[in-house]
Amino acid sequence: MIAEFGSFALTLALAFAIAQLGLSAVARVKRSAVLAAAGEGAAVASFASVAIAFACLVHAFVTSDFSVANVAANSHTEKPLLYKVAGTWGSHEGSILLWCLILTGYGAAAATLGRGLPRGLKALMVATQGALGTVFLAYTVFASNPLVRIAQPPVEGHSLNPLLQDPALAIHPPFLYSGYVGMSVVFSLAVAALIEGRVDAAWARWVRPWALAAWSFLTVGITLGAFWAYYELGWGGWWFWDPVENASFMPWLIATALLHSAIVTEKRGALAGWSLFLAIGAFTFSMLGAFLVRSGVLTSVHAFAVDPKRGVLLLIILGVTAGSAFALFAWRAPKLTQGGLFAPISRESALVMNNILLAAATTTVMFGTLFPLIREAMGTPISVGPGYFNWTFGPLMGALAIILPAGPLLAWKRGDLQGVGQRLWAAALIALACGLGAYALVSPRKAFGALGIALGVWLVAGAVTELVERTRAFRVPAADSWRRLTGLPRGAWGMTLAHLGLGVFVLGACAELGWKSEAAETLALGRSLDVGAYHLTLETVRPVEGPNYDSERAMIRVTKAGAEVCTGEPDRRFYPAGGQTISGIALCYRGASHLYMVLGERRKAPDGTPVWLIRAYWNPWASLIFLGPVIMALGGLTSLSDRRMRLGVARRRAAAAVEPPATPAQEQPA
Repeated sequence: MIAEFGSFALTLALAFAIAQLGLSAVARVKRSAVLAAAGEGAAVASFASVAIAFACLVHAFVTSDFSVANVAANSHTEKPLLYKVAGTWGSHEGSILLWCLILTGYGAAAATLGRGLPRGLKALMVATQGALGTVFLAYTVFASNPLVRIAQPPVEGHSLNPLLQDPALAIHPPFLYSGYVGMSVVFSLAVAALIEGRVDAAWARWVRPWALAAWSFLTVGITLGAFWAYYELGWGGWWFWDPVENASFMPWLIATALLHSAIVTEKRGALAGWSLFLAIGAFTFSMLGAFLVRSGVLTSVHAFAVDPKRGVLLLIILGVTAGSAFALFAWRAPKLTQGGLFAPISRESALVMNNILLAAATTTVMFGTLFPLIREAMGTPISVGPGYFNWTFGPLMGALAIILPAGPLLAWKRGDLQGVGQRLWAAALIALACGLGAYALVSPRKAFGALGIALGVWLVAGAVTELVERTRAFRVPAADSWRRLTGLPRGAWGMTLAHLGLGVFVLGACAELGWKSEAAETLALGRSLDVGAYHLTLETVRPVEGPNYDSERAMIRVTKAGAEVCTGEPDRRFYPAGGQTISGIALCYRGASHLYMVLGERRKAPDGTPVWLIRAYWNPWASLIFLGPVIMALGGLTSLSDRRMRLGVARRRAAAAVEPPATPAQEQPA
C-alpha cells in the first residue's frame, strides 16, 4: 500500500509542476500577484509530493519489500542499513527520483527565497523551474517509475553492486546531484532574464549565490567520487578521464567560469551575454551528464545501462530543453544592453582570460568524451586515453594557474601590470626555488613534476600574497593589519580559500603523478617485496566473515630501514548474493603520502603452496589531492555566507530593478 501511495504522490507532484508552470506563466502575462503566489505554492507542493514518494521508496528498501521491482533488483536482506538506504538512488529509477527530489527542492527554495527579485523575473523563473520539473517528473512517472510492483516477488533480492557498497559512494550521489541540479536555478534565471530582455548587476547578484551553492556541492561530490575510485577500485589511481568522471567535471568547469564571469557582470555590467550563455551551458552539461550516465551508451561501474528507449527519451529532453534555451539566447542576446568598457590590462581582462581558458578546457574534455561515442555509433570504434587529456587539458590549466594570482591584484577598468609584478615577485621567487629544488633534489628527476610543484607553490603563495595586500601586512602596525584581517568580508576569504585549495590540489596531483612508484609480486606467507623505500612482508592471510560477504584478509608488515612503520590489512571479498568478488585496499598514511596495498587472488605455486598476488603503490602527497578540493568547497560556502551574497540583500534593489537599465556611463565600478 505504501508503494502505491508513493506512486500517487509522484503523479500528484507532476500535476503540481504543471500547475506551477501554468500559474506562473499566466501571472507574468497578467502581472497578477495572486497567480504568482499560487505558482510559488505549487512549487512547494510539488517538492513535498516528491519528498513523500522518495520516503516511500526508502521505506521499501529499508523493509526489504521485494514486491517493488526496484528493491528486488538492488537490495538484499543481509545488506547493512546504510547501503539499503543508499540503494534508493543506486539504480537508474532511484537516481532519477533523487534528481527530481533535488530539482523540485531547488524550485521550492527559489520560489520562497527570491523575495528581492522583480515580480516579472521571479514569475518567469518559477515557471521555467516548473517546466523543468514537468519534463523530468513526466519521464519518471511514465518511463522510469521506481515504485512499480511485480506480480510474483522473489524471496530474496539481487543486492546492489558490491563496488557501490561504500560509505563515500553512499553520499556521493546526493552531493553530486545537488551540484548538477542546482544549476537549474541559474538556467531558469537566465531564461527569465532573456525573456524579460534585461541583464544587469542585480541579475548577476541573484545568480551568484545559486551558482556558488551548486559549485560547492559539485566540488564535494566529484571529490567523494575520486576518493571512492582511489581506495575502492584497487588500481592505485584517483582519476582516469573515464567518461562518467568527465560527465560531472564538464559542468564544474562551466560553473567555475560562470562564477568569475558573473563577478564582471555584477561589478562592471560587462559580459552580460556571456554570463547568460554560461548559465544555460552549466545546466545543459548537467543534463548531458544525466544522459551519458543513464542512457546505456557508456559501460562503467557507476553508469546505469538501461533500456535504450529511455535513453532516447533523455536525449529528447536534453535536446528540447537546451535547444529551446539556446534558441532564445540567439534571438534575445543581441538586444541586451552592452556593459562598461575596460582596458586590456585590468581585472576584467584577467577574468575574461580565465573564462577563455576554462571554456577551451571544457571543449577539449567534451571532445575527448563524445568523439569515441560518435565514432562507435558510426561503426568505427576509437578510444581516447589519458594521454589526449593530459596534453590538451594540462597546458590550458597550466596557463590558467600562471595568470590566476595576478587577477585579484589588478584594479577594475584599468590595472597596473608593473605594480602587480612588484607585489608577486616574492611568490614567483619562492615558486621558482621550489620547482628547481624538486628537480635537483628529488629522485628520479621529473621535469613535468617539478614544473607542477612550482605551479602549485605559485598558486598558494599568490593566494597568501593577495591576503597580505588586503591587510597591508608588514607595512602598517600589526594591530592595524589584524583589524583589517578580521574585517575582511567573507567573500574575500572564500576567494582566497578557493585559490589556495586549487594550489594544494596541484601540489598533490603533480607530486603523485610525477613520483608515484609501484610493485606487484605473488607472495607466499613470509615473503616480501619492495616499493619505494619500504619493505613489505606478507605475515598472515585469514578468513573473515563480514555482514554480507566472506573474505580473506591479509596482514602486511611494513618496514623502512629495518624499523616497522605500520601494518596494512587489505582483503578480498566475496558477496554471495551477487556472486561477485572485489579487492579491499589498505592505506598506510605517512604524513601526506600513502602506501597503498591490494590483496589479489589466491594462486598455487609449483610446489603446491598457496601464494597471493600483492600490489603496492607509493603515492607521495596523495592526501593533498583530496584536501585541496575540500578547501575549495569551504571557500565557496564561506563566500555564500557573506552578507552581500544573501538573497535578501537584493531586496533593497528591487525598486531600482524595475526601472530602465542604467547606461554604462551611469554605472559605478566597485
